Amino acid sequence: MSRELLSRRNALIGGGVVVLGAGAAFAGRSYVMRVSVEGDLLTPPEAHDHATAGRITLVDIRRPDEWAETGVGEGAVPLDMRRLDFIAALDKATGGDRTVPIALICARGVRSRKMTERLTDAGYTHIIDIPEGMLGSRAGPGWLKRGVPTVSYSDS
Repeated sequence: MSRELLSRRNALIGGGVVVLGAGAAFAGRSYVMRVSVEGDLLTPPEAHDHATAGRITLVDIRRPDEWAETGVGEGAVPLDMRRLDFIAALDKATGGDRTVPIALICARGVRSRKMTERLTDAGYTHIIDIPEGMLGSRAGPGWLKRGVPTVSYSDS
């Protein structure tokens, strides 16, 4: 799949045309996406759709005990943000390409918002936040309440 980064707010990704930023078109339908100063934002259903289609790398940055309690969003890579080798592990998950779109999800959108700056400082150029998180926030009901699929997590 080829990816071409046009800017932090606008990108063409994957086989079809996907414009992240002011608006997007999928399968002939138009969607309006919210944009923040920190980067692009996605709802849990949008993040799931993009992740399972391979258009983004979705990273669940919560702790293993949180993954065990709720499961991990289908299509997400569970990667505890407290890991000392977090950046190296993320590089492995993205094949070392720091220009691919990476979407971050945590419990309620606080940690994912903070992690955006850390990843920007590390040279990642397209970071997307899922501010509702898994459990919901002022941004919306969250992954679980929306009924977006999860997979079981076991640390064994």
